[in-house]
Amino acid sequence: MARTVKTPGPDHPITVEPNPERIVVRAAGKVIADTTHALTLREADYPPVQYIPLADVEAGALRPTESRTYCPYKGDASYYSLVTADGEITDAVWTYEKPYDAVGTIAGHVAFYPQHVEVAAQ
Repeated sequence: MARTVKTPGPDHPITVEPNPERIVVRAAGKVIADTTHALTLREADYPPVQYIPLADVEAGALRPTESRTYCPYKGDASYYSLVTADGEITDAVWTYEKPYDAVGTIAGHVAFYPQHVEVAAQ
């Protein structure tokens, strides 16, 4: 099945830049990620998203799921459940393991749905 691949441009801009701040992600009051190497992805009119290096996420906080989605600008996304003291939150985290070249720097990073975590610059 052929997939449409789109390139970011004036009608749908996407930028990825290093975030100079320390980013801390908490779930159920517990720190699950802490990094000074986050990438901020800005896409069209969507809110900016912090992509956190997988190496800076607490071991055991993520459990892979079978869920997959496709973005014509970024590629195939896979998902993780977030494991907290309060239980598991299914598909609360996503990653692009092999993103398209235009956003290639987000490989090896994960992003968190904001309704499930607190993402704060410190």
